[in-house]
Amino acid sequence: MKRFASFALAAALLTGTAAGAQDLVRMSTLGPGSSPNLVMTTFATIVNQNSDGIEIQVNATGAAPRHAVEAATGRTDVFMYAPVIHNFMTKQAAMFADVEQAPAMAQELRAIMAFPIGVYHFTTVEGSGIENWEDIAGKRVYLGPPAAAATNVSTGLIRTLTGFEPDEDYEAVKLGWGAAAQAFQDGQLDLYTNPTNAPSPVIQQVALTSKLRFLGIPEERLEEEAIQAMFNRPGGAIGTIPAGVYGENQLNTDDVTTIRAIVGIGVGAHMSDDLVYEMTKTFWDNIEGARDGTPWLRAITLETAFEQMNLPLHAGALRYYEEAGLEIPDDLRPQN
Repeated sequence: MKRFASFALAAALLTGTAAGAQDLVRMSTLGPGSSPNLVMTTFATIVNQNSDGIEIQVNATGAAPRHAVEAATGRTDVFMYAPVIHNFMTKQAAMFADVEQAPAMAQELRAIMAFPIGVYHFTTVEGSGIENWEDIAGKRVYLGPPAAAATNVSTGLIRTLTGFEPDEDYEAVKLGWGAAAQAFQDGQLDLYTNPTNAPSPVIQQVALTSKLRFLGIPEERLEEEAIQAMFNRPGGAIGTIPAGVYGENQLNTDDVTTIRAIVGIGVGAHMSDDLVYEMTKTFWDNIEGARDGTPWLRAITLETAFEQMNLPLHAGALRYYEEAGLEIPDDLRPQN
């Protein structure tokens, strides 16, 4: 009887473990205060709440290039994919210039969907002494984390507009997204940059007590070749910060022209087709109910799910989009 009882208890424990078994998925995204963090944690929440047996665990530390490497080598499963970073990885350029394995690692990455990261907010407050780009000389300027694609873009725009170089003409503050958001709120930065949806919660917080000014690209310079190259780079486009979107404390009385960026949710090729299919389907089947209380989700639609995408779809995501009746571009179909 004792042996039978022990057997029965062990069987019950095993049954309970099997019944509660879950597919654990590791997600790496940018830190709090960034649009990718907001979108990807929302993706994780929707999947976790509406799927049977999938648990996405979110790690919101580190930079996007590192996350791409980790996904390619199987150390994480889901990551924020940026077209410009994937382009650098494929060509062994920029932050991957000295990484011999970069092109091979790029082959180990796949996409689930694209989404708008938002528009680049080059933000300053009244009293900072900054009213135009030349005024940032000698100032404390945050353009993004070290080695991040956003930092590369922001530094390039300032170089094109002014000829200024970081740590020569202005102090390039090196912080992660979360720490930089706090530093801006505490008044420790003269210019704060964040590619984010408008209105951004981080910037709204500052607008409650301070008057804000956004630096934009002057209209007379929009047709310059170097500026057009920024709009036409992988994941790039022209964007606008609407006048008044941050309320009465927004000093700009006209819309501000800036850079718009598109990124996406990517996965390592090592992930199973069935698991990626379930994640993709669960998200799109349940996003409508989340839109009512989350207005920025309205910009994430099936119609723009492939916008600026230069990474092949994962076979699991491809299956869902085919079932949904979407036309899949040939270059987004995985070759292996």
